[in-house]
Amino acid sequence: MGMTMVEKILARATGQAAVKAGDVLEPRVDLAMSHENGALVINQFNEIYQDTGLEAKVWDPSKIAIIFDHRVPAESSKTAGNQKKIRDFVAKQGIAKFHDIRGDSGGICHQILPEFGYVQPGSVVVGTDSHTTSHGALGAFSFGIGATEMAAVWALGRVLNVEVPGTIKVVCEGKFKRHVAPKDLILHLVGKLTAEGANFKVIEFHGPAIDSMSTSGRLVICNMTVEAGATSGIVPPDAETLRYLKDEAGVAEVPELFGPDADAAYDQVITINVSKLQPQIACPHTVDNVKPIKQVLGVKLNQIVIGSCTNGRLDDLAIAAKILKGKKVAKGTRMLIFPASTRIYLQALKKGYVATFMEAGAVVMNSGCGPCLGVHQGALADGDVALATTNRNFKGRMGNPNAEVYLCSPAVAAASAITGVITDPRKKGE
Repeated sequence: MGMTMVEKILARATGQAAVKAGDVLEPRVDLAMSHENGALVINQFNEIYQDTGLEAKVWDPSKIAIIFDHRVPAESSKTAGNQKKIRDFVAKQGIAKFHDIRGDSGGICHQILPEFGYVQPGSVVVGTDSHTTSHGALGAFSFGIGATEMAAVWALGRVLNVEVPGTIKVVCEGKFKRHVAPKDLILHLVGKLTAEGANFKVIEFHGPAIDSMSTSGRLVICNMTVEAGATSGIVPPDAETLRYLKDEAGVAEVPELFGPDADAAYDQVITINVSKLQPQIACPHTVDNVKPIKQVLGVKLNQIVIGSCTNGRLDDLAIAAKILKGKKVAKGTRMLIFPASTRIYLQALKKGYVATFMEAGAVVMNSGCGPCLGVHQGALADGDVALATTNRNFKGRMGNPNAEVYLCSPAVAAASAITGVITDPRKKGE
């Protein structure tokens, strides 16, 4: 019996000819990522060496990346103190893949990693963030771990006691219709699987709709696989992966690509025809509470957010700018836009998207996680209703348990900003 994509990656990472679902391994790590919660990892890391008489040194500083993105600039003295602690640690350990609060190299961790070419196909990537699943878009086995687990990775260079997950194969057929996007595909899939339907599984994407999808779109679908409980999402690397790494990430040498075996064993196979999809909306207060847009049209909105590690890339901003060009955000509705990285912000400036947004009445914020997690920028008031291109809508997610958050694509968000209510961006009859 052949191996799935993740089984092949884990076999390589442990020096074995083959592994299977259920095996317990200690794979070597190719990249370990943290953001501001790196301060917690530092505490755990130092405890490992306490009373040993040994110097606390990371196993390989070139394989650690730390990005400030959740609270930038710092919103409190406590956050500022933690960020200072990380800066001191990074300098002491010689960690070069460090992205501070800067206008030339900052951004959200899940954009920075692919953008700077830190993620390679076939690699094992871990991060102290649940949406580390994003990087499966480049053919890596990428998943989130806790601070204690990460401290062990920093010390040893491998993840302890990893059970090889089973895999759900998702075959995506057809072509996306106008104003239907990868975000709609993943919302539909999460709704279909439910929030626990892929627990401890990997979702492996295939089919013509994936083959023709940009890396940006693949990042969207892999990012949100965790909302179905998945350990990770993954797209077998192909010509698009090579194009992105060479043309956009500036990677000179890309490792040899490989994919799953034709006779790999899957726990489940799901087929989706994207041609039949309409825009999807995740309704409060769970991501799997997904409905076609026709069922929620007209919901009044107080705040609209475009951005995040899910939908803050240049193509997302281009879609929104095209819809908003020459229009105005509805009175009584606030619109916040935060590009996923400063590189994307600069590209959007050059293309005129930022001017379009501001002329329409939107507020364009610095690159970062912003209101997505509800601790910095854009918190909601009691009774507020928000529509966002972010990835979670749990009660209290945007800073207030007495507010409601709906999730959607950039096209839906932009069209709804103009009307002030949830609006279908497609023309009538389309």
